[in-house]
Amino acid sequence: MKITTKDSKNQTLIITVDIIKSDYIDSVSKVLEDYRKKVQIPGFRKGKAPMGIIKKQYEKPVLIDEINKLVQQELYKYISSEKIETLGSPLPIDNEIDWDNSRDFVFKYEVGITPTIEVNITHKDKLDYYKIKVEKKVVDNYCNDIARRHGKMSSVAKSDNGDLIFCSIEQVDFSGKVLEDGIKNDATVSMDYIKEDKIKKMFCNLKVNDTLIINVKKAFSNISDLSAMLAVDQNTVNNLEYNEFKFSVKNINRLKPANLNTDLFDKVYGKGKVKTKKEFENKVKDEVQLQFDSESDRMLKNDVVNYLMKKFDFNLPNDYLKNWLLKTSDKKISMDQIEKEYDMYSKSLKWQLLENNIIKKNEIKVVDDEVLEHTKKMIKLQMKQYGQPEGDDKQLTEIANNVLKNEKEKKKIYDHLYDEKTLGLYKEQFKLKEKIITYDDFVKLATEKNQNI
Repeated sequence: MKITTKDSKNQTLIITVDIIKSDYIDSVSKVLEDYRKKVQIPGFRKGKAPMGIIKKQYEKPVLIDEINKLVQQELYKYISSEKIETLGSPLPIDNEIDWDNSRDFVFKYEVGITPTIEVNITHKDKLDYYKIKVEKKVVDNYCNDIARRHGKMSSVAKSDNGDLIFCSIEQVDFSGKVLEDGIKNDATVSMDYIKEDKIKKMFCNLKVNDTLIINVKKAFSNISDLSAMLAVDQNTVNNLEYNEFKFSVKNINRLKPANLNTDLFDKVYGKGKVKTKKEFENKVKDEVQLQFDSESDRMLKNDVVNYLMKKFDFNLPNDYLKNWLLKTSDKKISMDQIEKEYDMYSKSLKWQLLENNIIKKNEIKVVDDEVLEHTKKMIKLQMKQYGQPEGDDKQLTEIANNVLKNEKEKKKIYDHLYDEKTLGLYKEQFKLKEKIITYDDFVKLATEKNQNI
């Protein structure tokens, strides 16, 4: 067997595999001999049929199978031994084989070559780091949300803004008469989800047994929520002949937020850990800051990606990759679809190659012990959120190992840890200028950046 390579102009490598009879004859003969022992040929005892008959029936498919296995095995062994860094997998080139008459065979493959990349980041590379300031109004909103989550629901005589109103809902015609075959359902109306202020006011000052007729399409903008409230599918909602519905009040519930006192503090953070309202607000502020820092880090990562993609731009074997995507896709896909989506795919691939170079150059690694410890921390946080005891280390380890049996979850955690480590590297290597910004301004900036991508 002989394997040779030839560079092409479009960043691909042509690999030629020459096979002669001596390369495959032994394996073909062995398979045919096994067939002879196992198959039952009419007129002959099992294992006693002449080899000529066995060859006539089975030699060609066995030959094709054995040679294909041999070529694939030696091809990938060659790529590995020669340390050829490939993109995609080898694609056959016009391998029209005369299996009936040939004894020596030539197979040609095209494979994309990974571009040579060398990413160097120094303090000459400058980026802004947007640190979000936690304002008092944000802390107040978070504290109020916590108070509502731990609040109590009670029935009231008259409705007010924000109440939950349980109603009998019936579809009516243009005259306000209930349709005999119309949509009917009992459901809770959350005033917070009513989009039109005029209709929201109609739901205020209602008492049990009061009724009102409203246009549900004007009142509720979210089709999914509206279909759930009416207990019909979204298609039915979109094609309503009559949009008017009669709402008959059956009960009015009001959520009374919990008081910001030690009872609430103990429920949220554990007994005795937070003693005053000020301590509670500071604790909430610290947690909000952590969330905001994650948002800041996410923006920094996006800025790093855009910066490095521009600085270290390089070409890909685009024609080969498009052809590879077409021929290897699990789903039926056309070249037109590939052309439409290729720009996004190529950008993603370029960044993957850049970051792989950064990871390799800086010897960034994630080991199993780190994955296990991170998974245990995640489980502890989830247990805390649901008010469950954390359990001892042995229990946490057992649960974590069960989670990591799921390969998708395991990969997700590995990717997260690599992201953490690479982000830490970017913070060290780039010269970052910290800019303090409000959350509202941060959202505006993020929107502008996304529009300019």
